[in-house]
Amino acid sequence: MVKRSLQASEVGIQQAKKAFAYKGWTQENLAFEVNLKTRQPIWRFFSGRPVERHIFIEICSVLSLNWREITANSPKEFSQSKELGTAEFLDIDALVQLVRSQRFDKIQNQCGTLQLLDVSRPVRIDDIYIDVNILEEIASFQWLEFADLQKFTSKEFDRFGLGEVSQTQIAGMTAVETYSKLRVLGKPGAGKTTFLEHLAIECNRGKFAANRVPIFVTLRDFADETRVAGEFHLLNYICKEFLTCGISDPSVLETLLLSGRVLLLLDGLDEVLQQQSIGVVNEIRKLSEKYQKNMFVVTCRTAAKALNLRRFTDVEIAPFSQDQIVAFAQKWFTALTKTNVQDKQEQAVEFTRQLDLPENFQFRRLAVTPLFLHLACWVFHQQNKFPTQKAVFYKQCLDLLLNKWDETKGIERDEVYEGFLLPQKLKLLSQVASATFEQGNYFFEQHIVERYISDYISDLPNASTEPEELQLDSEGVLQAIELQHGLLAERVRGIFSFSSLTFQEYLTARQIVANHNLQALEQPLERLVSHITEPRWREIFLLTVAMLRSADFLVQLMKQQVDALVAQDPYLQKFLTWASQKSLAAPLQPAAIRAFYQALARTPHLTQHFTLACILDPDFSQVRKNH
Repeated sequence: MVKRSLQASEVGIQQAKKAFAYKGWTQENLAFEVNLKTRQPIWRFFSGRPVERHIFIEICSVLSLNWREITANSPKEFSQSKELGTAEFLDIDALVQLVRSQRFDKIQNQCGTLQLLDVSRPVRIDDIYIDVNILEEIASFQWLEFADLQKFTSKEFDRFGLGEVSQTQIAGMTAVETYSKLRVLGKPGAGKTTFLEHLAIECNRGKFAANRVPIFVTLRDFADETRVAGEFHLLNYICKEFLTCGISDPSVLETLLLSGRVLLLLDGLDEVLQQQSIGVVNEIRKLSEKYQKNMFVVTCRTAAKALNLRRFTDVEIAPFSQDQIVAFAQKWFTALTKTNVQDKQEQAVEFTRQLDLPENFQFRRLAVTPLFLHLACWVFHQQNKFPTQKAVFYKQCLDLLLNKWDETKGIERDEVYEGFLLPQKLKLLSQVASATFEQGNYFFEQHIVERYISDYISDLPNASTEPEELQLDSEGVLQAIELQHGLLAERVRGIFSFSSLTFQEYLTARQIVANHNLQALEQPLERLVSHITEPRWREIFLLTVAMLRSADFLVQLMKQQVDALVAQDPYLQKFLTWASQKSLAAPLQPAAIRAFYQALARTPHLTQHFTLACILDPDFSQVRKNH
């Protein structure tokens, strides 16, 4: 039988002390990480005394050590020569614990670390993971009229369909415990894989589904092996995975499945190539129906919801709340920066403070997704502030979604729009963004966006002239953009929008700048200036100014437009005349005095200064009232 306690060797103690010193913790800190009430087991561990088996393994896991290398006498039952079978086990609980122990290192190595974008070293999942929330009602499954969505303002747009308006959220763990067959949907970078890996680690440690054996399968790896083998057989694939842990008897897995003692985690259904997806879905269906007592969790991008899994409950990962953003920032700056603990905490606090400033509202829009929140933390860490050149950050986010994100994960996609390079993808999306934003539409019906895509495709070399073929091509391109990049999203059935209003604004500005630079014409900027009194165009103006080679001409057009508007308004003329007269009577520079009175008139909420101005000049109150 399995030994109930383990103790560290002298060499193992030295390795453990070195890893412990690197963490910079006290024994109380380590006890907390291992979920112990006292530090006595920690003291016994470092003293070379026997420690309960599961505690010993957990201490080594937290210290990123291989427990077999630390143990004084590695248990014989884990030798590679011994075959694990079921005949010697009458107690299923004993079998579960033995299989979990034998596969412990496998799960830790498979799921215990993350490779974050632009970070040179792996990060322990415990150091960065934030508990996710789940939406049980998926907005894109709903039916709504287009007219119902047109009433949303830009701020309401950011909340619509993201669970912040009326949908109830539940904890991710609660959803897994509630539904034995669960499909977790989410947009690119929403944290689906990380959530699944966290489930595997927690189950591995006995903190979640302690009576089950966690099995983590990357579905694209399963599909790739199937492509070589020529047949889909998920059970055989898992048996081979068990074999790498020294479990060669297939009856072990069969016994666990029949007893309902498996937590099967299947990651990335959307990452399977289209020609293999039906076979993979059928294998998941057969396994989940044959062994119904087990727990099944599958992850998939929201846009791939057409890959239907019968009798599975669909839920969607909710965007980060303010509390989750704060918690993530604290963990991020603690885990990924090399400054001292106090500086890390101070930088995390400063990050969240600046993120809530009005001038950083566009960063806040994107930071509800773990992927972009990580990028925001990384950018902020470089200079302890957010960049003033927001367009550069937005371009990085778009490049990531359009190309780099799949590359970093090694995902091969079906190239529906083969031959589209990154500039062409940006050009197409810019045209869609500009046309819809110009019309005042944050939401647009599917046939509208397909028409824009069709117009773009028809201008390409060797494009089909058949309307039906163009229609099919535009449908395929729209599906690819939604699934592969997540930049266009179906908010409710048949109605799309950009995944973030920030992307629609950036791409609209990009289209204006591109038209101006390529054609060397004034019309694009003149059309932009015609919107100078519309608040929703404010960010477009700021982005355009930042992206132009020279903004002198645009600023001149803006000045001319403002002058023309002022000239047509008798009330403004009267106010400016009054301000000019006040400046002539003062000993200071006239321009400064005019600016003072105009500023007070624009900011009456500054009551202290406004009241003082009225005391010094009773006429000011009357003029402000008239204007």
